[in-house]
Amino acid sequence: MKCDKEFMRLYAVTDRAWVGRQSLYEQVEAALKGGATCVQLREKELDDEAFLREAIEISALCKRYGVPFFVNDNVDVAIRCHADGIHVGQEDMQAARVREKVGPEMMIGVSAHSVEEALEAVRNGADCLGVGAVFSTSTKSDVQTLSRQTLRAICEAVEIPVVAIGGIGKDNIAQLAGTGVAGVALVSAIFGADDVESACRELRRLSDEMVSA
Repeated sequence: MKCDKEFMRLYAVTDRAWVGRQSLYEQVEAALKGGATCVQLREKELDDEAFLREAIEISALCKRYGVPFFVNDNVDVAIRCHADGIHVGQEDMQAARVREKVGPEMMIGVSAHSVEEALEAVRNGADCLGVGAVFSTSTKSDVQTLSRQTLRAICEAVEIPVVAIGGIGKDNIAQLAGTGVAGVALVSAIFGADDVESACRELRRLSDEMVSA
């Protein structure tokens, strides 16, 4: 599956921290109803079998809505659940090795924090990039924010879609206009919302406006 830039417009990244009134499955479906264009399942605590069971369920849900499904970090789970994509960080398996394992069809997303990392990811077979943190974020405490200049330079240096991530919400999406990003990847702005579907509907509108500005 080719990584179309439209997939990146509103990229929902799950976080179990906000599971409570709704299950993760219900939250993801609400996000899809609200206009999420891609879903990444991120699980840092589950063992592989529990992760796989959940991935199979969420993958089937995304297929019903015609939205690509990515697995974060765990290449084996991505292969076993027939995910559309796998996303890896700089400290994870190199994209070239990931490609050897997943074959030619699965999309590979790679985190990048500089032009050099972005170009290296492309050389190793990345189909899309997650770039950030573009704003300060509570999701990760060990990440420095990227300058607007660096974000724009990365977008100009590569031909694959770039999605901005880190501290993005309805109040600052517009600041990313003109950088060249294909869209935004959001965690707490979606899954920390009281009404996930309504939040996604507004965030999708704002992201569409940002990209077309």
